[in-house]
Amino acid sequence: MKYCLLFILPFWFSCTSKPADEQQTRQEIAVNATEFTVEPAPEWTHLFLRKSGWFGGDGIYAIPFSGKDAEPGDSLLFVFSDTMIGEIAGGQLKPGSVMVNNSVAVLKGNTPDSTLIAFKTARTKEGYKAVFAPKTGQPDPNTYFWLGDGFVNPDANQDLFLFAYKMTNTHDQSGFPFKETGNTLIRVPRNSRFPYTDHQQIDLPFNHYTPGEETISFGAGIVNRAPSAGEAEPDGFVYVYGIQGANKKLVAARVKPDRIASFDQWRFWDGTTWSDDPKSVVALSDSVSNEMSVSRLSKGNYALVYQLSGIFPEICMQVGPSPVGPFGPRIILYRTTSDIKDKDLFTYNAKAHPALSAAGELLISYNVNSFKFFDVLKREPNLYRPRFIRVKFKPPSGSRK
Repeated sequence: MKYCLLFILPFWFSCTSKPADEQQTRQEIAVNATEFTVEPAPEWTHLFLRKSGWFGGDGIYAIPFSGKDAEPGDSLLFVFSDTMIGEIAGGQLKPGSVMVNNSVAVLKGNTPDSTLIAFKTARTKEGYKAVFAPKTGQPDPNTYFWLGDGFVNPDANQDLFLFAYKMTNTHDQSGFPFKETGNTLIRVPRNSRFPYTDHQQIDLPFNHYTPGEETISFGAGIVNRAPSAGEAEPDGFVYVYGIQGANKKLVAARVKPDRIASFDQWRFWDGTTWSDDPKSVVALSDSVSNEMSVSRLSKGNYALVYQLSGIFPEICMQVGPSPVGPFGPRIILYRTTSDIKDKDLFTYNAKAHPALSAAGELLISYNVNSFKFFDVLKREPNLYRPRFIRVKFKPPSGSRK
């Protein structure tokens, strides 16, 4: 059963790097956030077109190892959720392919060079396994992780902090055969070696998953505005975004980066100020996707990017003056129907990747899947991989490019 594609459905139905001088230009460039062009980014899409080993996955997030977007000489960690491993020959998927719940890849530099990317899947004597699996509470073989956003934290020993969603199979034949049962913060020590067996897990305390209450899945997106992250307008906080309830409302929390794992230090945006009560959160937007992004474009311009309601073909943007908005009207950047012609396929969970984006641009990924996953995989074995588009913003009239 292909479970990861269903993550969004219950809510719907109920080493080459940019030079240092470009880094400065990129952070200060003026853009007109309402004027832009959009085009496919085939060089990034083709980076994930593979025939051996890792050949598909969703949930892609790009995390720079330096903790700074566009750091010269930097490398990046990609994290994926449900992942396909196997062999494709003659356009056909060979028998023996397997699915694991998460995997990673490391790219040297931040350009789409297939010779510089290594896909990493964990193994046991019996075969492949997920890189990260729940080990807090009472570990259950029917519970697993899908991965959210993460960041390398210069204010906490350069360790990697990664959010994960606990998903538990319910075997419910009358509805969806799984449910979300918790959020976890994973901490991977600096210089930890794959498969990161020395990592720590801390469960978030903000949701108790009480029937009838709207839960919040924190970790859908992260913005680190600490000075150590190289932000042009730092305020010293890490912003963590969550998705609340069936209407996919976007909410936000923030915390000092060195206290990210001290949940009593988290504060939640209530529309006016930062409250210590997680139930005080107000929606920054609605009908967003379970995976999304907020990215600084220029001074006073923050772009919220998401897939409409998670699964519709519209990739949307809203612009606001701060990481919590207020965000303006929905702007449709792109319709994935331009690329996806097969009626059995759908697209979901669009997000921007500032660490992969050039000056005055946003590189945006979206995932491709099918309601008839394994049937379609037989005829289109490479369907299940991220696709990319590039948004180019126009400078304001009279500004320096």
